[in-house]
Amino acid sequence: MDLNLLRVLDALLQENSVTRAAERLGTSPAAVSRSLARLRRAVGDPLLVRAGQGLVPTPRALELRDEVGALLRGCDNVLRPGAGFDPVHLRRTFTVQAAELLVVGLAGTLTERIRTEAPHVDVVFLPEAVEGGPALRQGWVDVELGVLGHLDPEIRTRRLTRVPLVGVARSGHPLFDARIDARRFAAADHIGISRQGRRLGPIDKALDRQGLRRRIAVVVPSHTSAMLLARDTDLVALTVADWLPDTVRALGLRTFPIPLDLEPLDIGMAWHPRNSSDPGHRWFRDHLAAAVLHRPEPATAPGAA
Repeated sequence: MDLNLLRVLDALLQENSVTRAAERLGTSPAAVSRSLARLRRAVGDPLLVRAGQGLVPTPRALELRDEVGALLRGCDNVLRPGAGFDPVHLRRTFTVQAAELLVVGLAGTLTERIRTEAPHVDVVFLPEAVEGGPALRQGWVDVELGVLGHLDPEIRTRRLTRVPLVGVARSGHPLFDARIDARRFAAADHIGISRQGRRLGPIDKALDRQGLRRRIAVVVPSHTSAMLLARDTDLVALTVADWLPDTVRALGLRTFPIPLDLEPLDIGMAWHPRNSSDPGHRWFRDHLAAAVLHRPEPATAPGAA
């Protein structure tokens, strides 16, 4: 049956008038009369019969009135984006691919945010092992978070924030005995951070423009392991500015501005377009973005040069 006929039937059963039903539907009385004739044939019942100057519903029409109304509301909910969505009833696991440093800084905030609204939602964080691959396209990952690159052309993205890199070393490091310029920065032994074991990057290019080179004494796969190593040695590491100030202080570290002309990191999130209009996925993306953009103030002031 043409579902438009159900809307005509609903209007007729609410108005008990062809003219008023036509006004309600924004069409002509003649069109409503033709639809009523089709409905009578389909249902096998006159539905509305004349009584004096008006129309009255048959017993069959009275049986159908509430059922038709409920059916139309259900159809509207199916076709209206996000209608009827309530996160408290959501039972779902979302998978986020992100660098370890980002996970440490936002996992607690994100968990608290979603738990109050959706107690049955779980979050799985994955390392960047499948970065640049088909993870989003294949559905292995719901959201990729971090410095985005090498994405499939159909992938949707949202830019969240720009954050500068800073240097980090143990509080008693000799580097803090005087002003940290490019030459003193380059003279220190450094910790490289790369999952692929790469030793050179934008910092080395910036130093090269000034005729300087640094020694990368060790390469580790994450910012977190780099900070732990810097805590126990005279090696200099890198981290994201103002990201884990309490952790930096608790480890006995100090941060300092890198004395080079470096572009900040663009932090964003990416997802596959099949999830763009899904209300649960959209709700989760909003909370993930809020956890990045509105992190709580540090409990104590971080050490800084």
